[in-house]
Amino acid sequence: MKVSKLIFLFLIGIMIGKAQTKKQMNDQTIYQFEVEDITGKAFPLSNLQGKKVMIVNTASKCGLTPQYKSLEALYQKYKDKDFVIIGFPSNSFEQELNNEAQVAQFCQANYGVTFPMMEIITVKGEKMHPLYQFLTQKKMNMVTDSQVQWNFQKYLIGKNGMLEKVISPKTLPDTPEIIEWIEK
Repeated sequence: MKVSKLIFLFLIGIMIGKAQTKKQMNDQTIYQFEVEDITGKAFPLSNLQGKKVMIVNTASKCGLTPQYKSLEALYQKYKDKDFVIIGFPSNSFEQELNNEAQVAQFCQANYGVTFPMMEIITVKGEKMHPLYQFLTQKKMNMVTDSQVQWNFQKYLIGKNGMLEKVISPKTLPDTPEIIEWIEK
């Protein structure tokens, strides 16, 4: 085999390796997921590249539901600074309304929610949404294993799309820990 052909094959191998590494990196981010918003429209999480993201499972009939007010205030303060909150209504703890239209009306009427809200999903158990499988399994997110303890658990995603922190449901959205994370 000629030297030039060997060099060519070597370079092809490097390019294939880089492509596989890039795909593996993308598989370790939220960007691999497309979800549906509360109106049923596709919402590719890849559109959030370069932003810090808080993913939070929500419920309309929970003792922690007043966190919507703090979430909305946080969103208003930082939405123009590469930060977004994504709400995922869930009935996993049997405290959500019956359908997306009811959830949307409740959030708007009671808390003036303007941050993106998604369709109702399952965040635990056998029917767990694939995004939450990613968020809760270290073998997928490469950071930590976790369980969704209750409504309003927060997952903090860095500008690179990778999981950085898991925040307890009872921790308010405007605590110094979260503010410092957003501002750094």
